[in-house]
Amino acid sequence: MTALAAAADTGVSLGTGEAVVFWILGPLALAGALGMVFSRNAVHSALWLVTTMLSLGVFYVVQEAPFLGAVQIIVYTGAIMILFLFVLMMVGRDSSDSVVETLRGQRIAAIVFGVGFAGLVGAGIARATQDLSAEGLDAVQGGETSNIEAIAELLFTRYLLAFEVTSALLITAALGAMVLAHIEREPGTRLTQKELSRARFLTTDRPQTLPGPGVFARANSVATPALLPDGTLAEDSFATGIEPAEVDQMPHPTGRPQLGGPDDALGTRDGASGGNRS
Repeated sequence: MTALAAAADTGVSLGTGEAVVFWILGPLALAGALGMVFSRNAVHSALWLVTTMLSLGVFYVVQEAPFLGAVQIIVYTGAIMILFLFVLMMVGRDSSDSVVETLRGQRIAAIVFGVGFAGLVGAGIARATQDLSAEGLDAVQGGETSNIEAIAELLFTRYLLAFEVTSALLITAALGAMVLAHIEREPGTRLTQKELSRARFLTTDRPQTLPGPGVFARANSVATPALLPDGTLAEDSFATGIEPAEVDQMPHPTGRPQLGGPDDALGTRDGASGGNRS
C-alpha cells in the first residue's frame, strides 16, 4: 500500500486553501519543468527551472515545513540558479547556438538513457514508499524535535555523502566555466591603457573633448595659440608637441573692421587707433 492510499484510508483531506494552492502552483510547476526540458535556449531553461523551484518552495511552506521552503527559495532559487546563470553567461550560451547533431545517434541515446533514468528513479520512489502509513509532521520529526533539527540530523548523518558530492559538483561547474571562458592572449595583441592614451594624442583628431554647446570655436583651444600685439603667434601659449592651428580673422557682418588686429593694438603711424578708422 502506498502512502497516498494510506492517506486515503485514514480519511486525511486537503483544506480549501491548500487545495487552491496545489491546483494553481501544481500546473505552474509542471509547466516550468517542461519548459526547462524543451527550451532550446539554456538561459530560458534556467528561468523555467526557477519557476518550478519557487512553486516547490511554496509547497513546502504549505506542508508546514517553513525551513525547507525558505531554503528552496533562498538557496536553490536565489543562489544556485544564479550560479547556473553565471556559468552560462561566462561560457557564452545564447540563442544562436547550433542545434545540428554533431554525433550521429546521440538523440536516440539520450532518449534511451532518459527513459531508463526515469524508470530507475520511479522504481526507487515506489520501493521507498511501499508499506508506509501516513503520519503527521510531528511523528516524522520525532515529537518535540523541530523541523530544522530533524533535517539537520538527516543531512549530516544519513545523507552526508550526497550533500558533499552535490557541493563538489557545484564547485566543479564554476571552475569548468572559468576554464572555458579563459582565453590565452599572446603578448602585444591587446593594447594597454598607456598605449591607448598615447595613440589617442598622436592622432590628428582632437586630443580632448569638443567645446560645449553655445561656445563658438573653429578649432580646439589646445591648438589655438594666442596672438602677440604685432599679430604673430605667441609660442608660449601652446604646447611644444602640438602643431598650432592657423588663426583666422572672422569678418564682421556689419562691414566694420574687426577689432583685435595688430593695428588696433599698436595704433597707426599718425597716432589714430585702428578701431577709430572708418
